Amino acid sequence: MFQDLQEKLDGVFRQLAGKAKLSEENVSDAMREIRRSLLAADVEVGVARDFVKRVQARAVGTEVLSSVSPGQQIVKVVHDELVQLLGGETGQLQIDQSASPSVVLVMGLQGSGKTTFCSKLALHLKKQGRSPLLAACDLQRPAAIDQLEVLAKEIDVPVFTQREIQDVVAVAEKARNAAREQHCDVLIVDTAGRLQVDEELMDQLAALESSLEPAERLLVLDAMTGQEAVSIAKTFDEKIGVTGNVLTKLDGDARGGAALSLVEVTGKPIKFVGVGERPKDLDVFHPDRVAGRILGMGDILSLVEKAQEDIDEEKARRMEERMRRAEFTFDDFLDQLRQLRKMGSLKSVLGMMPGMNAKALKNAKVDEKALVRTEAMICSMTKKERMSPQIINGSRRKRIARGSGLQVSDVNRLLKQHRDMKKMMKMLSKAGNLERMGRNLFPGM
Repeated sequence: MFQDLQEKLDGVFRQLAGKAKLSEENVSDAMREIRRSLLAADVEVGVARDFVKRVQARAVGTEVLSSVSPGQQIVKVVHDELVQLLGGETGQLQIDQSASPSVVLVMGLQGSGKTTFCSKLALHLKKQGRSPLLAACDLQRPAAIDQLEVLAKEIDVPVFTQREIQDVVAVAEKARNAAREQHCDVLIVDTAGRLQVDEELMDQLAALESSLEPAERLLVLDAMTGQEAVSIAKTFDEKIGVTGNVLTKLDGDARGGAALSLVEVTGKPIKFVGVGERPKDLDVFHPDRVAGRILGMGDILSLVEKAQEDIDEEKARRMEERMRRAEFTFDDFLDQLRQLRKMGSLKSVLGMMPGMNAKALKNAKVDEKALVRTEAMICSMTKKERMSPQIINGSRRKRIARGSGLQVSDVNRLLKQHRDMKKMMKMLSKAGNLERMGRNLFPGM
């Protein structure tokens, strides 16, 4: 996410770090490089130009502090302006409390990830204690209804379908009635897309908007299409009126041009971003956190939220107690691996850590398959071997290697890692450090 832009901006800031003070000349040079970096990231030309003007005006003005380095001064100014460029405040999903149900109309072109987003939004609302109902109103694309039914079943959310009716407005109105009967408070309407914007699509969406009077009209856009996504957003907003944007596939977008141009050009907030293929891979869009990640400052708040959502607190408490006694078995190891994998890819987790800029991530050489290989080896062990790894002799190692499709050397490496971890735990426990660590992690204990 934003790797290319992050790397280029980091280079600009490092050049400024060696300067004794900021002058109009070195600020001007830095702004020129920042503008080039933004254009290379496929940011709209006018947006890049205006952004650089605002940063330059602040960088050489009274807001610059003499107590920090020139590089830090520029980073602070760029961060503040990036936050504003991305929308300033977090765009909240509008739920009409007086409506029963509140309607969310989801729009977009074919291939943008619209139907998948509908299911992700349903899961997001379900976690907040709401009762969503999905309405299959894409009557154009073959198997669209089937896809929504499969996704709805996966997240255990009801879906309304009417295969024998071809009038999309009639289907939507029946779905709203069904939501009332089932006491669902939010109706998420999946609509038909097209390969490109056309009048038929817009007329259909306008009819749905008029009939349903949705609280939200969300436009789903593919982040990897860059400026084209911005152009599509302008057209939809002019024809239908968009209340918020959703960027999908942002995890695969190394440039970030759509995210950086969208709010400035359309005036409408980005409310959600898709960061993976799983139902849970949907994030609320926080401008300040995204700006921090672009500048290599990390995103600790999002990391903590993911940990709170994915890690079982009771399991963590039991694990802390076992670690205190240095009783860390391979079953414990396996449990920790699986909880870590719930949080997403290693690269995405590392990307939220402060100081993990694009260059640091590249040098980290993250092997996403390492966890899979480790899990395969542990699963190839018997219960007794997991509890007492010291019994794993040469023949057992060969069997584990065969069972996991790996080499004996891989098994040896895993066993050594486990021994080293237990040694470290014993040392910490003897010194009292592990107990203090446990109290910090779990203040109530």
